[in-house]
Amino acid sequence: MNLPREEWHFPTRHIGQRVLVFDELVSTNDRAAEYAASLDNAGLVLLAEHQTAGRGQYGRAWQSRPGASALVSVVVNPKPECNRPVILTAWAACSIANAIATLTGAQARLKWPNDLLISGRKICGILIEQSAGANRCSTVAGIGLNVNQSAEEFTSYQLLEATSLSILSQRTWELREVLAQMVRSLDEQYAILESYSVHALEQNWKQRIGLLGQTVQVELMDGQRATGRLQDITFDGIELAHEAGGMQSFRPEWVRQLKAAS
Repeated sequence: MNLPREEWHFPTRHIGQRVLVFDELVSTNDRAAEYAASLDNAGLVLLAEHQTAGRGQYGRAWQSRPGASALVSVVVNPKPECNRPVILTAWAACSIANAIATLTGAQARLKWPNDLLISGRKICGILIEQSAGANRCSTVAGIGLNVNQSAEEFTSYQLLEATSLSILSQRTWELREVLAQMVRSLDEQYAILESYSVHALEQNWKQRIGLLGQTVQVELMDGQRATGRLQDITFDGIELAHEAGGMQSFRPEWVRQLKAAS
């Protein structure tokens, strides 16, 4: 088994008191899932400088040279009512958006369901994975944040709509410095969930999606589509108003894509 190179510790309450740092893993989410089998590992963070088979939403590959990205997975055991992919994606997305703002001053928008964009360019992807065990559902939040890539590097990967902390700030970052802010933000937002203040997180998430009042297209997991004016978006439902009259509501976990109608 590939062992961690070192272990970091941060003065947090829920997330990141222990951080296992690896030179390389096949996938941080896969290794984190092994730790998630024990309740004692709740809040554990894994960081890899390189992944040989990292993945994003819907099985997409994740490409990054060693040390260029913060490739992070977090083991969490939230309250049952919060242990939903949409809520945990919102938690991770809002947390990392706050961290990006602190580090660079840039404000990130959330592209449904799990990408953070700066001026239309992707800077972070999130992947929530859950597996049912004998007595509980273990949850891992995977986060890939672009840190030190250059514009030329993205061009070589044919990632023409991507950006990084380095591009935004015109400086090179140490991964520990970036991770410290990520962990701090994740911990602060997780405390909100633990105190049952889901509404505050929901409002932040809704604001970062930013499509309220616009005509949008919804694509469901089964391939069906619907178009209408976005009346509201909550953890309980995405509400569309149709021009011909009538409303539709979709549970967020049913929705594969939500975007402005072209």
